[in-house]
Amino acid sequence: MSSLTDQRRRRTPRSILPWLATPALVIYVGFAVIPLVGVFALSFTTWDGIGAIHVSGLTSWRAVLTDPGLPHALGVTFMVMVVSWLVQTPVCILLGTFMAGRQRYRALLGVVYFVPLMLSSAAIALAYKALLDPNFGLGAGLKIQVLSQDWLGRPWLAFGVVVFVVSWQFIPFHSLIYQGGVQQIPKSLYEAAQLDGAGRIRQFFSITLPQLKYTIITSSTLMVVGSLTFFDLIFVLTEGGPGDATRVLALDMYKRGFQASLMGPASAIAVILVLVGLALALMLRRLGGRDAGASQLEGA
Repeated sequence: MSSLTDQRRRRTPRSILPWLATPALVIYVGFAVIPLVGVFALSFTTWDGIGAIHVSGLTSWRAVLTDPGLPHALGVTFMVMVVSWLVQTPVCILLGTFMAGRQRYRALLGVVYFVPLMLSSAAIALAYKALLDPNFGLGAGLKIQVLSQDWLGRPWLAFGVVVFVVSWQFIPFHSLIYQGGVQQIPKSLYEAAQLDGAGRIRQFFSITLPQLKYTIITSSTLMVVGSLTFFDLIFVLTEGGPGDATRVLALDMYKRGFQASLMGPASAIAVILVLVGLALALMLRRLGGRDAGASQLEGA
């Protein structure tokens, strides 16, 4: 009798687990799956956002896929993605490693570094737009000729400004990820390296970087997928200009849907963004492999 009671007690927690996951599942279905299915259905319709919805088959898809602006917007999106990744990743690894130290001033610096992430993207864009104004901005106020250029009026300068502002805003978040990854590396590895006479630089390249493999993949996945959704910052800062130099795919979707009232093509672009993000995430996951032992060592 007692053994039967013990078995029931053991089975009870497991039977509760599905019910505990139900609220999260309902929220995910309601705010992710259903809207995605709705957007996919809208991509096969013609709708101006106000009137009646008319089923039009592949009309919206043909309009999007044959538009020469799509490859350009996709190319700009990938350029922002790659360049921002190249800028953010080394800086984040160094800052994360630095903040993983036990000195108190490093914790204070970590809080200061985290401030940009708490600011609104639109507010950041407005601030930088004012600072970079060639007539009334920082360069004109300090009378520094180098800073008085038309930063947002030249294609490559505007592209560089977008990458810089994006990196400035999101470096704190990824630095926090790397800080956690570095703190999970066993101290015994560094102690053994010190006994072998390895200096800090050698320890960084021989221990820290290899142990951060899965943290790098996690951070890179967030960077890559997140860069596909850059909209508000670029919209306020450059509105896709000058010309179409900074017109990323998310901004192209907004302009088609809410400025040109073409919800069908805009929905098609949204589906393309989801597919590209999913493909990139799966590729990075495949690149990371399934080395469970290393991932437990890293603890990221």
